[in-house]
Amino acid sequence: MCGIVGYIGSQDATPIILEGLKKLEYRGYDSAGIATIKDRQVSIRRSEGKLINLEHLLREQPLYGSTGIGHTRWATHGRPSEINAHPHKAGSITVVHNGIIENYLPLREQLKQAGHTFSSETDTEVICHLIDETLKTEPDFQKAVILALSQLQGAYAVCVLNELEPDTLIAAKLGSPMVVGLGANEFFIASDIPAILAHTREMVFMEDGEMVVCRGSRAAFYTIGGLPLEKQARHIDWSPLMAEKGGFKHFMLKEIHEQPRAVRDTIAGRLFEESGDVYLEDLNFSDQQLAAIKRIVIIACGTSWHAALVGKFYIEGYCRIPVEVDIASEFRYRNPVIDENTLAMVISQSGETADTLAALREAKARGAKNMAICNVVDSSIARDSSGVIYTHAGPEIGVASTKAFVTQLTALYLFTIRLGRAIGSIDAAEGLRMILALKKAPAMLEEVLKLNEATEKIARKYMHARDFLYLGRGKNFPIALEGALKLKEISYIHAEGYPAGEMKHGPIALIDEDVPVVVLVPRNSAYDKTLSNMEEVIARGGRVIALCSEGDEEIRGRVADTLEIPNLDEDLDPLLLSVPLQLLAYHISVLKGTDVDQPRNLAKSVTVE
Repeated sequence: MCGIVGYIGSQDATPIILEGLKKLEYRGYDSAGIATIKDRQVSIRRSEGKLINLEHLLREQPLYGSTGIGHTRWATHGRPSEINAHPHKAGSITVVHNGIIENYLPLREQLKQAGHTFSSETDTEVICHLIDETLKTEPDFQKAVILALSQLQGAYAVCVLNELEPDTLIAAKLGSPMVVGLGANEFFIASDIPAILAHTREMVFMEDGEMVVCRGSRAAFYTIGGLPLEKQARHIDWSPLMAEKGGFKHFMLKEIHEQPRAVRDTIAGRLFEESGDVYLEDLNFSDQQLAAIKRIVIIACGTSWHAALVGKFYIEGYCRIPVEVDIASEFRYRNPVIDENTLAMVISQSGETADTLAALREAKARGAKNMAICNVVDSSIARDSSGVIYTHAGPEIGVASTKAFVTQLTALYLFTIRLGRAIGSIDAAEGLRMILALKKAPAMLEEVLKLNEATEKIARKYMHARDFLYLGRGKNFPIALEGALKLKEISYIHAEGYPAGEMKHGPIALIDEDVPVVVLVPRNSAYDKTLSNMEEVIARGGRVIALCSEGDEEIRGRVADTLEIPNLDEDLDPLLLSVPLQLLAYHISVLKGTDVDQPRNLAKSVTVE
């Protein structure tokens, strides 16, 4: 989830692009760079770290020219560094890119054999080399871009410069956002509205499979196959702050709605349907090393700990390896039983959580194999781990984790497939079944997001409750814990998650008409038992909010309120169930007037023990 900005016109491009990148820094802050054309020559400035570093560099080494592109990076392929920063250049071609190119490795090898030399670790560098190579046989710039893009698999939003055609800027998108701003004989391109809102409010929103060629006083739109398109501009009247949030009232709501994209990015390039296996590029464990694992300890804090509890169900269910889940802050203080046949897996969104980092180092000191699931490339935990599965959630601004959580669940599912295939507990057919189910998850998440309005109505009904109880069974019990945590974090209402079958061992005493009970009851192997637990609540006058499967008439007629999720796969119910729980917490919080994005006493990354 990077940010890109492009400009072509009569003004000095650098300050326009730099200011635009500042508005997009929430999309990534690992590195940044700008390229401009002057006198038919591209000049590039790049720096590691936050945008302020690029700003300092530009004061010392200014850039000139009225055509340019810029980028602020959230690392996916390649660690954060100046050499991996965008823009990338090959021959006369310079490119910035947001997205993930799934087939960059075979393309890279193909281009190396053709004589190209690569200087970075990124998937993006393949694009500029590919266009440069295509120009050797197709000298028309636009046609060369079209031919090169046709070879890419994955998601992209790209801006392309050709120093031999300094009056032209080409941009295209497939699976990553892009908007074109229309000015007076000038054009602006960006990942998001806020980057260009100060310059124009007339914008064209590009759809997947479209490109724009900005040349002179005209911006012409085409399919990426080269067919002309007629596009209509929209007038944007958002405030700058609203624009930064993508039109959403809060970052949390924006991030909830980004979850289908986040899951798509996390699985992109990793699914091998033909072999029923997955490719985890930074895991760094051979099949033999995975087969030597006799026990797994998953260590995490907060929301990540809830993801770990779901991971235990995945790994034990499919791989038959015992899994223990530890709270990171407790791990070091119980003299844990760890040896060289133990895999210590740590989970952290930021990669900087102090307790989790300390637990990782303790496990390593005791001789354990180790790996991490992490969202931030080259974070402390990622650097300290032998292997990493990076989630591709992108920066998460809201303190209460949403998209980071569902991508952690996704990563755990991917690891389960990889481990199962390595040790032989999952055959190719079963691996394919799991992969095909996972491929459907982003579309199903989009369907669940349609429950937003219904969830708000339920929130209005229960916003004055002092206590909530969340119930679930099996792998949905951790989701009940997560739902309760979300409500506590941002609304300050007391809430508890509980195994549904354990309710009668104490919590049932709390049930009355004033305590809403959220029951996770999709049609799965625990459906009948959970249904029975729900009836126990109803019999005692409890008001039940049921999260059930689409079309479940039996549930619909028994409870006060329902939120129905699509039928996907029992394994992936946790992903789908998480969304309405996030929305419920969000809407109650908004109605109560609390600070949704920055709740009291909490921080995004806990870097103290």
